[in-house]
Amino acid sequence: MNPLAFIGAAACALLMGAAIQRGATCTVAAVGELVDQRKASRLRSLLEASLWVAGGLLLLRLLPLPHPILPAPFALTVWTLLGAALLGLGAFVNQACVFGAIARLGNGEWAYLATPLGFYVGCASVDGLFAAARPQPLPAGSALWVAPAALGLVFAAFALWRAFMRRRQPWWTPHTATVSIGLSFLALLLLEGAWAYTDALAELAHGMTMRSAARLTLFACLLAGAIFGGWHAGLLKTRPPSAAGLARCLIGGLLMGWGSLLIPGGNDGLILLGLPLLWPYAWMAFATMCAVIALAHQWAGR
Repeated sequence: MNPLAFIGAAACALLMGAAIQRGATCTVAAVGELVDQRKASRLRSLLEASLWVAGGLLLLRLLPLPHPILPAPFALTVWTLLGAALLGLGAFVNQACVFGAIARLGNGEWAYLATPLGFYVGCASVDGLFAAARPQPLPAGSALWVAPAALGLVFAAFALWRAFMRRRQPWWTPHTATVSIGLSFLALLLLEGAWAYTDALAELAHGMTMRSAARLTLFACLLAGAIFGGWHAGLLKTRPPSAAGLARCLIGGLLMGWGSLLIPGGNDGLILLGLPLLWPYAWMAFATMCAVIALAHQWAGR
């Protein structure tokens, strides 16, 4: 990888970490808000992050630049739905999705260090437990690439309207943080290719590659950005982990690791790549994950 491109990618990962810490991007919290308060502000924030990635890709089509190299989508199968259910259950047990775990770490809740460890163990053990589950890749592509070019101009108008409406508000709001997540991911997509920290852990679980060191360095930058964001907001307070908290995060991470390999994709990759590219398996997986979290939330509240 070009050193300058990697420095740019590292800066984007730092910004994304700080934005995740400040933005309303935890799927568990979003579903909980929807079930308890009948409000969808957090869910809208998640979907808007997807919108900014999709809109950015539409605008790139209007420029004389090569398209970013994207991974192939996958077929929608029963394993996709099982994986999404496990991902949702794991997020509920963990009390935070993979986005939310980063935000919790940024607050100094060190028990959430067990979440990526559990995720890694889940990815490493999924083949032995679900040997029949082999995600079926489809030809690369997206309906976004054949959408009318005028949609890019529509998105540009939307972005200008959003900027105008926010001009007198504090510059670093949850909404700004959400937009920053989408734009940071888009920049990472151009500089590094499709990158999500859950994908980096999954790759590590199946053996180091030439790119593993760089992608794990980006993960470290993501964590550093979240911790900086927590410190800057005055939220960083050391909370020593309890045995129960460590076990909960480890089990939650394990379930999410299994689910992400069966789908395949963690909810970070689904939200920032699968949804913007209009891949059916990603939309169905995210909807199933949210439904499972909602059912678990209601059951736990009885």
